[in-house]
Amino acid sequence: MATITAGISLRGPVVGGYRTFAVTKRALPKVKFSSELSFVTSQLSGIKISSTHLSSPASLSVPFKTALQPVARRVCPFTGKKSNRANKVSHSNHKTKKLQFVNLQYKRIWWEEGKRFVKLRLSTKAIKTIEKNGLDAVAKKAGIDLSKK
Repeated sequence: MATITAGISLRGPVVGGYRTFAVTKRALPKVKFSSELSFVTSQLSGIKISSTHLSSPASLSVPFKTALQPVARRVCPFTGKKSNRANKVSHSNHKTKKLQFVNLQYKRIWWEEGKRFVKLRLSTKAIKTIEKNGLDAVAKKAGIDLSKK
């Protein structure tokens, strides 16, 4: 077993508006290694810290699962409109970056071919286009399949 010495003691009087510091060395607690469990145990606190470089433990492979659901982007799926980067200009002409988001709306639209309502998140421009040309034509042009899977 080896002892590791390190540490800095920050203390001292204030002289001329500045604090003086004295650097001292102190001994850190001894560390023992347990090879059969591949853990490192500190004698000071008793906390077990897993160590991967001592020996490889038995394969404990767990499939990775994402905990977060995908977030809906601020992009219209039918027109492809997305946020515009612009400058916010103050009275003193100071420019800071800002985003101008698309006016996206949740809209329930009747789908004639499927004989049901479809709830979509569309830009107002896409809503006007769907009213003019029809949902099937606009979805086909955008390459969107409206049927449930």
